[in-house]
Amino acid sequence: MLFRVAIVGSGPAGFYTAEHLLKRQSPRVEVDIFERLPAPFGLVRFGVAPDHQKIKSSTKAFERIAAHPAVRFYGNVELGSHVTLEELRRHYHAICFATGAESDRPMGIPGEGLRGSHTATEFVAWYNGHPDYRDRQFDLSVERVAVVGVGNVAVDVARILCRLPEELERTDIADYALDALRASRIREVYVLGRRGPAQAAFTTPEVKELGELGGADVTVPLAEVELDPLSRQDVEAADDRALRKKLEILRSFADRPVSGRRRRLVLRFLVSPVEMLDDGRGAVAGIRLVRNELHRSDDGSLRARATSVVEEIPVGLVFRSVGYRGRPLSGVPFDERRGLIPNVAGRVVDSATGDPIPGLYTSGWIKRGPTGVIGTNKPDAGETAESIAEDLAAGGGCGPVAAGADTVDRLVRARQPRCLSFDDWLRLDEIERARGEALGRPRVKFTSVEDVGRALGWG
Repeated sequence: MLFRVAIVGSGPAGFYTAEHLLKRQSPRVEVDIFERLPAPFGLVRFGVAPDHQKIKSSTKAFERIAAHPAVRFYGNVELGSHVTLEELRRHYHAICFATGAESDRPMGIPGEGLRGSHTATEFVAWYNGHPDYRDRQFDLSVERVAVVGVGNVAVDVARILCRLPEELERTDIADYALDALRASRIREVYVLGRRGPAQAAFTTPEVKELGELGGADVTVPLAEVELDPLSRQDVEAADDRALRKKLEILRSFADRPVSGRRRRLVLRFLVSPVEMLDDGRGAVAGIRLVRNELHRSDDGSLRARATSVVEEIPVGLVFRSVGYRGRPLSGVPFDERRGLIPNVAGRVVDSATGDPIPGLYTSGWIKRGPTGVIGTNKPDAGETAESIAEDLAAGGGCGPVAAGADTVDRLVRARQPRCLSFDDWLRLDEIERARGEALGRPRVKFTSVEDVGRALGWG
């Protein structure tokens, strides 16, 4: 028997789930991938920093999956707008949600809603040409910026703010973002972490790259990069070479002499924002920080605890990167506290009973939360694919399915005549690359549905 599977979301988790299903000898499947945006690849296209082109090359693997004769791609098609969950359930034996974690967690401090206070996700999506964010405005005329968080996304934001225009001109950053960053007057960027350097989530390659910036001096206060006794104890017990290397790099920043570069990047540890300060006109004028100390919690981890020491940093722009969460999908259970779809091994479960809902599955960040790197999605997708395969082989799924793949195709195209096939995307990809080649860039992106329509000749 041939089973039909719908995957909602075309980022790494969606493509890896399709790959795992297609590699199996049994059950045999056809896979339709639905994407609400007019371009595939999710986080790789819209989340990976433009100066990290090597990471973006992972799309080659996804292109091979999309080229499989049992796979169809429907871009610019949104669940709830162009096709409903109930319609998918009538046409597919299994539906997998792989929509990622698209929103940021709030800090919950006074002044967070002031003008000039933004999420890191907004800024990253903006400079990457995400259609939903291309019209966002960021005041880059200020001199000082704070980035709250010490994960890789926070480091990406700080690095892009500190890049020289001539460095950015060699990337696929959105044209409008490149123009805005050329005119930037930012001189100082603070990256703020609530715990110590040993607990920072950014990876060793990311922090090493900060020390290689052509346009920014990088520094860290010596007192904040020195390990406290509890952290030193954990580092010695872990015997983690990557962690030791990361700490060595950070320690070198404290000793590095200032060379007079255009910008200054300051890494801070053991500080937490407690308030954003108002300039009297509803905009950010500064950020108030409390000094933290580390203590051992009941589960053995090191947690930050506020002291009585407070300081203020004058900044005109703040980006928060303190955690991410998924967004609920109509008709799909959602755990508001954790910001994900409740599941067991990828099987979506009823929020009240905990029982699996036949035919519904999830993969990626919307399944497990925003953890890991792009490659982490591959084993995660494998677990979900295994659950789907087991259930289909056992006769589970959404129930009786309307016959014929053409039925769905007619339905989708009637609802959304401007849906994109993968062949359409390959045409767009070729045009983007050609536009970039003329400028010595990897590509020049289309950043709106209207731009895509003109390129494809939509009437």
